[in-house]
Amino acid sequence: MAISASLVKELRERTGAGMMECKRALQETDGDIEAAIEAMRKSGQAKAAKKAGRIAADGVVELCVAEGGSRGAMVEINSETDFVAKDENFRGFAEAVGQTVLASDAADVAALAEQPLAGAGDATVNAAREALIAKVGENVQLRRVVRFDAPEGVLHSYRHGVRIGVIVDLVGGDETLGRDIAMQVAATNPMCISADDLPAEALEKEREIFRAQALESGKPPEIVDKMIGGRMRKFAEEVTLLGQAFVKDPSMKVEQLLKQAGARVAAFARFEVGEGIEKRADNFAEEVQAQAKQAE
Repeated sequence: MAISASLVKELRERTGAGMMECKRALQETDGDIEAAIEAMRKSGQAKAAKKAGRIAADGVVELCVAEGGSRGAMVEINSETDFVAKDENFRGFAEAVGQTVLASDAADVAALAEQPLAGAGDATVNAAREALIAKVGENVQLRRVVRFDAPEGVLHSYRHGVRIGVIVDLVGGDETLGRDIAMQVAATNPMCISADDLPAEALEKEREIFRAQALESGKPPEIVDKMIGGRMRKFAEEVTLLGQAFVKDPSMKVEQLLKQAGARVAAFARFEVGEGIEKRADNFAEEVQAQAKQAE
């Protein structure tokens, strides 16, 4: 049967797919738009399944803080390449996911995937993700999400480009201080707020490294112990927010900055795109040889 342009247009508006894909789906379903949508959804799911094993280590960090700063959310969404990470469809999806996190009570990626995507009607986040995979031709993954509720303080955020995002829960202080602390976290990536928060495992690991280095010096045990103590104090200063030198004024510690303002940091979170993901290092020559063998 002949497929009208208006029917193709309607299907495009409802699915966001390309014109030829919409026309083909309508032809295969004899103009039944609901059946076409269902077929396209199944096709998108199949394509998504095929791409699910491919490494997605690029992407964006999306930040959302509610007016008043009492609620906030941050999510990392990965693509395979920077090219797709810059695509307007991918960016639009990321923004919608951020709004979805903020408006829902989803505490993890699994729960978020089943939420209706903001601005997408009844479509879930996962359904929209699968449709996006079909459109951009790359694996797209929701990697992690964090939610903040600040009953005492105010949430402040900072995003460096689209790859690093920070949310800080600041009690006291003002907007300028909140942004400065968020920028500090983005620049220095502290492990935690104070030395009291450092994990025992991390401390023991560093202590053993410093001990091995000190023993190589051949100094007496009592001197070695002093050397280890000094290095551990320096380590704690470098990896804790309060112990770090303030990036805008290295003569001052962050702890001093906060005390001057009568403020404290209740919590913070920092996401950087792709951190901890082992990227595959493809050998281009080997890839060409493999393709040549398949063509034989």
